[in-house]
Amino acid sequence: MTAPVVCFGEMLVRLSPPAGLPLARANALDVAVGGAEANVAAALASLGQAARMLTVVPDNPLGRMARSTLAAAGVDIAAMATGPGRMGLYFLEPPAGPVAGRVTYDRGGSAFAEARPDDLDFAGALGGAGLLHMSGITPALGPRGVELARAAQAAARAAGVPICFDGNYRANLWEAWDSNPREILREMVGAARVLIGNHRDISLLLGETFSGEGPDRRREAAEAAFAAFPSLELIASTARHVETGQVHRLAARVDRRHDHWQTEEVRIEGVIDRIGTGDAFAAGLILRYLDGATAQDMARSALAMAVMKHGFTGDMILATRTELDAFDAGGGDVRR
Repeated sequence: MTAPVVCFGEMLVRLSPPAGLPLARANALDVAVGGAEANVAAALASLGQAARMLTVVPDNPLGRMARSTLAAAGVDIAAMATGPGRMGLYFLEPPAGPVAGRVTYDRGGSAFAEARPDDLDFAGALGGAGLLHMSGITPALGPRGVELARAAQAAARAAGVPICFDGNYRANLWEAWDSNPREILREMVGAARVLIGNHRDISLLLGETFSGEGPDRRREAAEAAFAAFPSLELIASTARHVETGQVHRLAARVDRRHDHWQTEEVRIEGVIDRIGTGDAFAAGLILRYLDGATAQDMARSALAMAVMKHGFTGDMILATRTELDAFDAGGGDVRR
């Protein structure tokens, strides 16, 4: 059994009205479990990579739903703690024709957001782990989120576990409290070996403006990040162009210190659900990174997972390694 990837972050329950029906007029809602890091854990487990979830959920039916959903996907839930508070929710109004989708969060006072580091067994969860995956969503939740993120990184360093950090910048979360996202995120990225983020994330971190226009400019941003963060080995990103709510174009890029690869753009038609596509990308990247794959293979597999997720309803994608390899066999010419 390969060393598990520990995914640390808040889980959420997603509630969605039917496409084309505004939330304010809905009388029925579909229920799904999600959360950025949980989505990665479920995808990795489905691909055959051992994954362990580290989080806090309430001891109530929604918390039990979160636990059972991950367990059914094959994720190790032994490190999931329970605590006082509620389950964080979010409401998704799916895009319909010319109308864009909309997300409404209702996560204040959640069991995770109210947790303290002592509520979680960081050392136990990270024992024997091959990687810690976390994101910028946790520190964006507020001072307690920053405290939790720091505790996770400290435990990973103590255990000799490398860190994968997905920027996942959420302006609304940072702006809800007296925060300094640049300073906090620089600290987080400074401890990471892998960064999932694009030129805009790097611009925020470094206080400089980098353009995403063309591979040369994207490489310029990556080289600046490598210079600023000595521990970084790899930076992965996507570039998305939205034609309509149901037609997107997506490309992926992987930069390492001495090489890089950018895929051709893929046109995705008939988009079912784009939520969680970035987490699917992260899972495909992590899978190949742990395999010791080339930059080209990492970029292609990460892109394939992201493209496939557009055809799955809900936050999570559960795809086998065989399905991924078969889907990836077409290279850049993947169409849905």
